[in-house]
Amino acid sequence: MSGNGEGRCWDLCVSKCCRFIITSGFAALFLWLALRTSKPTCSIQDFYVPILNKTDHSAITRNNHSILFDLKLDNEMKEKGVHYDNISLTFFYGPNTSLPIANYTVPGFYQGHGKKARKKLVVEAHGLPWESAFNNVSYGPMSIFRVGLSTKVRFRIVFWYTKRHNLVVEANVEVNESGKKVNKKGIKLKSGSPECGCYLGLSLFSIVLVALL
Repeated sequence: MSGNGEGRCWDLCVSKCCRFIITSGFAALFLWLALRTSKPTCSIQDFYVPILNKTDHSAITRNNHSILFDLKLDNEMKEKGVHYDNISLTFFYGPNTSLPIANYTVPGFYQGHGKKARKKLVVEAHGLPWESAFNNVSYGPMSIFRVGLSTKVRFRIVFWYTKRHNLVVEANVEVNESGKKVNKKGIKLKSGSPECGCYLGLSLFSIVLVALL
């Protein structure tokens, strides 16, 4: 009888431990999903360089050294907001990425979950070989500009913010003889390094899982 009692006690203990491990595992998984983050998607929706428009011969256009662009910032997370520090935009012409032709700073702001922001802006370009650029769109295939974006973002989870994460992305923009970008769709700015936005949640999930095992 004593052996049967000890066996039942052991079975009950094992059963409770298994339930605890399973429950804790699901709790860790839900915690990881709740803390997982993804960086905003940045894209150039419109890009126009008036002086490269071959069909407009007006003096105003021929002396217009500005670049008009439409920047889109998309927070695809449904439960988390994003706070941007000041956003630095840098413009280059051709393969030379050591000497920028223009800079622009977008003031920092907060973006709610699932929200999109559009920034339609104008920047003045300097030091660009306009004659060469005009010849490229007139007699060659196109002129190529490069847009770089850098900022730091914090993610808002319920009532608190995470630490700052670097957001550094860039993309080439091809411009044709109309002075507009060749690609009709938005051009996504991409990073050369792997995404690390969900490391916080993944780390916590791994710690809890190892502790349970």
